[in-house]
Amino acid sequence: MTTIDLLQTHEERKVLRWGGLAGVLGGVLLVVVFVIVGAFVGTFAGPDAEVAAYPDVRVARTFENGLYLLVLVLWVAHFIALYRALRKTSPAPALYGAGMGIISMVVLAAGALPHVVTAPISDLYHAPGATPEEQAGLVVAWQAAQGVIDALLIVGLVIAPIGLVLLGVAMARTPAFGRVLGRVTLGLGVAGAAAAVVALAIPDSPVAAVGIFALIAFQLVVGRRTFRLPTRELDG
Repeated sequence: MTTIDLLQTHEERKVLRWGGLAGVLGGVLLVVVFVIVGAFVGTFAGPDAEVAAYPDVRVARTFENGLYLLVLVLWVAHFIALYRALRKTSPAPALYGAGMGIISMVVLAAGALPHVVTAPISDLYHAPGATPEEQAGLVVAWQAAQGVIDALLIVGLVIAPIGLVLLGVAMARTPAFGRVLGRVTLGLGVAGAAAAVVALAIPDSPVAAVGIFALIAFQLVVGRRTFRLPTRELDG
């Protein structure tokens, strides 16, 4: 093996390890995001209560949103690594699956920082001299902004399961991953797709959360395998 080949093999190994680590780390961080929401933000009775209480949770919301964006960036790295790992045995499912995964992360990232929009609305709502009529209008603006964020979330959760299904097909054809992991990924993709259908019909349904948990499980389980995957198995 030439020096160039050794360097290429070393770099390919780093791609897999960094990508797998990024997937696992992103999954763990998203769990941390949920803990932050539960411990420091909580739930609100409606948009009026949420706008009124926003100054008390502003720091937690900002930190939560920043972590969420970091999670999505890390998951993009894992999808890229998966394409590298699967392209030799299943080029088409690997390409389109990783592509769908990356697109879904981009869409989700577009709505990852809602505080950029909602914080100024809250400032106007709590400004001295704001009348009840003005505050009512600002609550409507808050709802409109949140509606755009929710739409981006649903679109991302509709696209992501397609990527999981395709990657599951590619994994089932790749000995380094195996049929079991491929079928698990397929199952997660199907569960996410079913949740996405419900979310399309009933946007406020809590079933949409199934798609998020499917992504977390996928990144944790498959990310660990990607991190530990020897490059020689892919080239053999």
